[in-house]
Amino acid sequence: MTVRNVQLQAIPGTTEGIFPAACPSRTVLDHVTSKWGVLVLLALSRESHRWGELRRGIEGISEKMLAQTLRTLERDGFVLREAQAVIPPRVDYSLTARGRELSAHLLPLMSWIDSNAAEILASEAPPTSQTA
Repeated sequence: MTVRNVQLQAIPGTTEGIFPAACPSRTVLDHVTSKWGVLVLLALSRESHRWGELRRGIEGISEKMLAQTLRTLERDGFVLREAQAVIPPRVDYSLTARGRELSAHLLPLMSWIDSNAAEILASEAPPTSQTA
């Protein structure tokens, strides 16, 4: 069996550079489409939140993953971290203009996934055996 080397054509709205392994868009894609990255961005899409609010609101995320995800999204310019000089210390997280633009693209995708997830997962379930 031979494997053909197929040259992928550019997808409308993208450049041909998104398919090579060294493309910088792959790193950003990994950051913003990770399970936790998407959920943090969506949680912040309506309003800013404190760290504890995000931790309680995004069920299943560990403290380590929340901290790591927030740091990554902040470094990428999607999330703004604002430390308040008060006692006790207060840190608020919100989306930057770039983060709001990104979340506007994620919201329709997540809406579609939410509407179709049950049916998709049901189709993956093994058939039930029937005994005679």
